[in-house]
Formats: sequence, structure tokens, C-alpha cells
Amino acid sequence: MPEVTPSSSSAIPDGFVPVRVGGPFIEVNGPFYARLDGQRLLLGFRVEERHSNPLQMCHGGMLASFADMLLPCAAMYQSDSDRRFLPTISLQIDYLAPAMLGAWVQGQADILRSTRNMIFIQGLVTADGEPALRISGIFKQGPLIGDGKDRDPFSLRNG
Repeated sequence: MPEVTPSSSSAIPDGFVPVRVGGPFIEVNGPFYARLDGQRLLLGFRVEERHSNPLQMCHGGMLASFADMLLPCAAMYQSDSDRRFLPTISLQIDYLAPAMLGAWVQGQADILRSTRNMIFIQGLVTADGEPALRISGIFKQGPLIGDGKDRDPFSLRNG
């Protein structure tokens, strides 16, 4: 197993800023970091000991929680529609490789289709640059968040 040094286990890649997302559950299990690459949201986190299983790999449940936040967050930045709460209808995950303790886990996603009632999204999550998860989901177009006009909830476009 690779040795985890303090610098590798705590460094956050350039341009990423901490974001508050997903309410109290993610607040306890995060922190998550975000940045924009053009119009595409990149979301990530560093695997800490509290995220890991006994083999020092990120627990599959933590990766699933990350995927469940990544997909609708990416949709917020790609959609021209009003911002809505997007409860999960279906989440598909293919675990391709482990994310070891200290790894930087990062994901990106794209909207495949949006209807009046649902959004279909797919994405890829990497661990230290190597594919770790292939994900897709279906999300219900729920109630508006606020007035629905905030298309930059993480304040990434202007600062």
C-alpha cells in the first residue's frame, strides 16, 4: 500500500474551493471542494481515514454518497432551467478501482437529457487521476430552491 504523507493527504488541487452542499449528512461526511472547468463543474474530496474501510480504501458508501451529490450538482451548472431540488430516483454505480487513503477523488458529469419532470445524468469519478467509478442517475425535477434563479450556488463564476 502507498504511504500517505501529510502533504499528500491534505493538499487540495489548485483552484478548488470548499463548498457547502447536501445538508447535514454531507457536512459531516465531507468536506467537498469544487471548481469550474469552463461550464463543467468538478467536485472532489480527499480520502481521509474516517472515509476508509479496514483496508484503507474509501468506503463504497462514501463513494456512493459523493456520486449522489456530484450528479445533481453538475446539473445545476449545466442547465439553463430554474434551479430545483433534485431528489434521486435511480443511481447506478460501477466500481472500477479503489480510492486509497489519501487519494484525491474527483468527478465530473454531463446531462444526457432533461424533461419537464426528470433529469438524466452520467459521470466519471477518478482517484488520483485513474477511473474509479462510472456513474449515472435519474433525478426528479423537484421544488424550486429559493426563487430558482441561482445558477452559481457555489460562487465559482465570479471569484
